[in-house]
Amino acid sequence: MSGADGLVKIPELRKKILFTLGCLAIYRVGVFIPTPGVDSAALMDFFARQDGTIFGWFNLFTGGALERFSVLALGVMPYISASIIFQLLAVASPQLAELQKEGEAGQRKINQYTRVSTAFLCLIQGYGIAKGLESMPGASPVVLDPGVSFQVMTMFTLMAGSMFLMWLGEQITERGIGNGISLIIFAGIAASIPSGIASAWNLYQAGELSMLRSVILGAIVFGAFYGIIFMERGQRRIPIQYAKRVVGRKQYGGQSSHLPLKINVSGVIPPIFASSLIALPATLLTFVPSQAVQSVSDTLQFGGVLYNVIYVAMIVFFAFFYTAITFKTEDVADNLRKHGGFIPGIRPGQKTMEYIDFVLTRITTTGAVYLSAICIMPMILINQMNIPFFIGGTSILILVGVAMDTISQIESHLMSRHYDSFMGANMKVKGRRGA
Repeated sequence: MSGADGLVKIPELRKKILFTLGCLAIYRVGVFIPTPGVDSAALMDFFARQDGTIFGWFNLFTGGALERFSVLALGVMPYISASIIFQLLAVASPQLAELQKEGEAGQRKINQYTRVSTAFLCLIQGYGIAKGLESMPGASPVVLDPGVSFQVMTMFTLMAGSMFLMWLGEQITERGIGNGISLIIFAGIAASIPSGIASAWNLYQAGELSMLRSVILGAIVFGAFYGIIFMERGQRRIPIQYAKRVVGRKQYGGQSSHLPLKINVSGVIPPIFASSLIALPATLLTFVPSQAVQSVSDTLQFGGVLYNVIYVAMIVFFAFFYTAITFKTEDVADNLRKHGGFIPGIRPGQKTMEYIDFVLTRITTTGAVYLSAICIMPMILINQMNIPFFIGGTSILILVGVAMDTISQIESHLMSRHYDSFMGANMKVKGRRGA
C-alpha cells in the first residue's frame, strides 16, 4: 500500500488529516476578522513600510493578522511565552517538579496554570498594543475613537482571539495530526509565501531586484532548505550490545543495536521560544513615547548587532534547555542496564550516563550552532544585500521542521496500521489452525 493509498483507505487517519485542515482553515478565516475601532487602511499603510523590521517579522508569525489587526493579532505567542515560563519554573520550583512527576494528572494542572497565565499575558499585551495604536504617528489616526473603552475592548478581544487559537491548537494535537501550535505557526508563515513571491517578481520587473541578486537569493533559499533537511535527519548512532541471557532452555540477547541521537534534538522549539520572548517586548518598546525607552528600542533594533547576539544566545540556551528536559540520560542509562544492554568499552550505570551526556552535549552544541546560523540568515540578507522584503531563516526552519514532523507522524500511523493488519491476519491464521 502506497502512502497516498494509505491516506485514502485508512478512515481514522483520513479523519485526522481532514480535521486538521478544517481547523487550519478556521484559523485563516479568523485572520480576516477585524478588531473594532481601528482604521484598517491606515494600519495597512503603516505595515506596508515595515518589511525588514520587527513589525514585519512579527506580522509574519501571526500570518498577517497583526497588519490587519484582526481578533487573532496576538497569535499563539502569549501561549508560547506562558509555556516557556512554566517550563523554566519547573526546573526551579519543587512544587511544579512534583506535579510533572504525577503524570497526566499533574500535567493537566500545569496546563491549567499555563492557560490562566496566557490570559493574563494577553491582557497586558493587548493594553500595550492599544496604547501604542492610539499614539501611532501617521497622516490619519489609526484608532477611530481612542480612550478607555477602546483599550478595554481591545484587551478582551485580543485575549479571546489568542485563547481561541490556543484551544484550536490543543484540538489539533488531540484529535488531528501533528502539533497544533506548531501547525498554526506553519500555516501563518505558509500563507505569506505567495505574496512574497509576487513581491519579489514586482521588484524584479521594476528593476529594483537584479537578475544576479535574484539568482543569489534563490540559491541561498534552496541551500537553506537542503541544509535544514540534511541536519534535521542527521544523527549520531551509539552502538549498543545486549548481553546473552539464558532463561530455561531459551537464550535471549546477544544482539547488536544502536542508540540514535539526533543532531537537533529540540527541533524548531528554540527559535520559536526565542522569537516569542524577543519579538513582542521589542515591538511594545517602539510604542512607548519615552525618550529613554526609545533609545533602548533603537539599541535593540531588529537585525542589529545586539539584537542578533541576544537572539542567538536565546536559541543556544533553549536548545540545551529543551534537550535536557526531554532527553534524560540517567533514565536511558538505567533502562539499558535493566535490559542487559551496554556500550562497548563503557561500564554500565554511571559511566554510561556520563558518556551519553558527553556525546549529547557535543551534538547539541553542533545543533545550536546550526540553528543560530539558519535563524540569523535573514538579518545578513537584509543588511548586506539590501533585500527590500522580509525573508527569514527562522520561517524556513519552521516550515521544514514542522512539515517533517507532521509527515513523520503520518508515516507512524501508516506503519502502525500495517502492523495491526499484519498481526490481525496472523491471529486469524492461528485461530483457524486451532480449530
